[in-house]
Amino acid sequence: MSALPVLYSFRRCPYAMRARLALAVSGQVCELREVVLRAKPQGLLQASPKATVPVLVLPDGQVLEQSLDIMRWALGRNDPEGWLTPSLGDEAGMLALIAECDGPFKQALDRCKYPGRYPEADGALARVQAVEWLQGLEVRLADQPFLFGDHAALADMAIAPFWRQFAGIDADWWAAQPWPRLQAWLAQWQASALFEGVMPKLDAWVDGTEGVRFPFKKVMVVF
Repeated sequence: MSALPVLYSFRRCPYAMRARLALAVSGQVCELREVVLRAKPQGLLQASPKATVPVLVLPDGQVLEQSLDIMRWALGRNDPEGWLTPSLGDEAGMLALIAECDGPFKQALDRCKYPGRYPEADGALARVQAVEWLQGLEVRLADQPFLFGDHAALADMAIAPFWRQFAGIDADWWAAQPWPRLQAWLAQWQASALFEGVMPKLDAWVDGTEGVRFPFKKVMVVF
């Protein structure tokens, strides 16, 4: 068993991305094992039969299988940027907004991004639903730079990978929307040292080998 926590991850997965963001900002060192989802390693399957990422295996054998659990575990150990203590609202409010993201918005996002997987779905309706939710985020950013006040917090970093994914479906369409705050926020976040630090391309991990030490460098300021 590794002396460090072991994180099974996949670079582009938004759930894994949010877990890496929290681990990086907290400075929690772990062994990162990049997974190829079409050829999942036995190590992942043994750690978590559900075989989805992210999965964090702690040195004592405890397994965290949900991205938000990993985020809150890391930030509970060290939260230098105050992600669990927003300047407006509280953790419960952030978790409620994240639940909207992970529920209705994610459902609409999937039907827009992967129409072939949902042939019975109304793609136009899904886009309307996604747009309505994103407009709510635009309104939130009208009077403050982040979703819950004047600094980045759990909600921003848990939701941003999904709104990034939606923006990537059609970049020209995204740029044409009347969402200057969302567009500027996303562009700034993607140019940040934190985002850059959690997104390098890695070779797939092979059973029986060591993963990569993560985070790759210390992150002090989000953006």
